[in-house]
Amino acid sequence: MRFTMKSHWQEALAELEARKLRRQLHPLVPLSPTCALREGRECLLFCTNNYLGLTHHPRVIAAVQEAVATFGTGSGASPLISGYTELHQELAERLARFKGAARALLFPSGYSANVGCLSALAGPEDVVFVDRLGHASLLDGIRLSGAKMVRFRHNDLDHLESLLSRHRGRRRFLVTEGVFSMDGDTAPLAEMANLARREELIFIVDDAHGTGVLGPQGRGTLAAQGVDPEGIIIVGTLSKALAAVGGFVAGGEDLIEFLLNRVRSFIFSTSLPPPVVAAATSALRVLEEDPELLESLRANIRRLAGGLRALGIPAREETPIFPVVLGSEERALKVASRLLEQGFYVPAIRPPAVPPGTARLRVSVSALHTPEEIDSFLEALAETLKEV
Repeated sequence: MRFTMKSHWQEALAELEARKLRRQLHPLVPLSPTCALREGRECLLFCTNNYLGLTHHPRVIAAVQEAVATFGTGSGASPLISGYTELHQELAERLARFKGAARALLFPSGYSANVGCLSALAGPEDVVFVDRLGHASLLDGIRLSGAKMVRFRHNDLDHLESLLSRHRGRRRFLVTEGVFSMDGDTAPLAEMANLARREELIFIVDDAHGTGVLGPQGRGTLAAQGVDPEGIIIVGTLSKALAAVGGFVAGGEDLIEFLLNRVRSFIFSTSLPPPVVAAATSALRVLEEDPELLESLRANIRRLAGGLRALGIPAREETPIFPVVLGSEERALKVASRLLEQGFYVPAIRPPAVPPGTARLRVSVSALHTPEEIDSFLEALAETLKEV
């Protein structure tokens, strides 16, 4: 058969369709942090990473409006040219203090922060040990670095130590997420930090889903576990609890100075728009000044976790992320579709985002969900699981 570009793409799409892995975009019209219109139908969002609902907070919106009036809509250049304003400097300094680090560096996204940081720090002579459930951006950064990637069983320190013993005599990195984005559990960071110091590992923690959520004032998973951040490289995002978009790396003075001179995704990207920077800075202020937000989030975590356990679904009272593992892609799609008919939007999560055979709903809760909304969702989920 003669090859044509059109037939190739059609065949690839048909294969994805047959395997229930084809994805599509569904535009939403946000009505609030927890509610949106989808195809004209109002639905409650139990899938958002907007954990504190700060995207619609009046102080955050006011900060964005002021930044637009003063700085315009875009930064106009990369950070090392003319795209770094006093707003960027203020946010970087606030993030460093928030994470207990000397300095922080801003990136266009959490993905670019991970990919850029890892590809700049590690090299072909190095070995990087990474949790098997690590985020795609971590794995991509390791691959780009050319380092040898060794994946250890999820949160299994015995397995990690056995692998470490096979790779001595080379510079070694230990990489993990603080909160695992599809499972909602946390890494044992205190034990990992001790191991890293004992074995002289460079320790990198991607705390995208812990920042603004866990620990005192939402300072993250390290703070929640009482781990001294000294010597640890912390990566995070502004796009989840902090109501904006972008990423950051926080760490020591020399580390940040090295990264701003070497990381390609920082040097060759236009910097974050000033209104986005203002949103994240304002969100940080609100988070630090309003403890009721975190109290509401944690109360909702407890309520949803208890309701899921009553349905026989394992659930920790630790993070806002709750996996409802359904197994097959087909079943996950059917459950998601049936919930949408009842007014609850929780898309099916399928490979490669999760391992084969573990398709699921990734249920997440916000500080702004009401108790009645959580209870209604649990009732709908219980009915749907019986039907499908």
